[in-house]
Amino acid sequence: MFKLTSLNLNGIRSAASKGVEAWVAQTSPDCICVQEVKAQEPDVRGKHDTLAGLPGHFHFAQKKGYSGVGVFSRHEPSDVVVGFGDEEFDAEGRYLELRFDTPGRKLSIISCYFPSGSSGEERQQAKFRFLDQFDPWLAALKKKREFILCGDVNIAHREQDLKNWKSNQKNSGFLPEERAWMTKLLSETGLVDVYRQLQPDTTDACYTWWSNRGQAWVKNVGWRLDYHLATPATARLARREHIYREQRFSDHAPITVDYELTL
Repeated sequence: MFKLTSLNLNGIRSAASKGVEAWVAQTSPDCICVQEVKAQEPDVRGKHDTLAGLPGHFHFAQKKGYSGVGVFSRHEPSDVVVGFGDEEFDAEGRYLELRFDTPGRKLSIISCYFPSGSSGEERQQAKFRFLDQFDPWLAALKKKREFILCGDVNIAHREQDLKNWKSNQKNSGFLPEERAWMTKLLSETGLVDVYRQLQPDTTDACYTWWSNRGQAWVKNVGWRLDYHLATPATARLARREHIYREQRFSDHAPITVDYELTL
């Protein structure tokens, strides 16, 4: 069984101070994809470049203290792809792909951090540009190899994916255009929302992000923003999912899926 976790750290140094390494050591994933590292290479070297003994690979943003993704893996990849070929968003450190290819199989584990548009119209337009560029990349990748993309997608797809859906229909993360993009990704591009494959009907139990305002965590006023998106054949190997809420390492919760595969 291959245990794969995704977690938006909201700062790798901050999450480390809140005990994330002890939790990773306890749960023992084979691979953990992280987002919002919010650090540069000198910041992690010798301090955060491993996690509970798992060596890390990173895509850092050019801007200090911003974005950045990583993958900590028990298994050595056959190749590492940093960025997806878009100059604007590769500069923001949003895509890291570890390939675990064998003579009979091509498989990638991807950590990705989609832009947020919540800070204003400028960033919302950047988010739309990202979605426009990223969909064809994923469609082309799907034709060549199996993959699981883990990450903070910053989109709640359906009404069941957030607590207050009626009042958020004009807010970034639940805009009709964003939700339509997700629908297209799952229908036309053909990727699988692994959590919803395993748990098609959950509501309150599905959330992975809570605002730091208004006691959202205590009241469980959350959003499902963190996903495992997989090619169909690999998605069929998913057996169990778990969203860990007993301890907080950031404003996001880790989501773990067990797959019946070996790297």
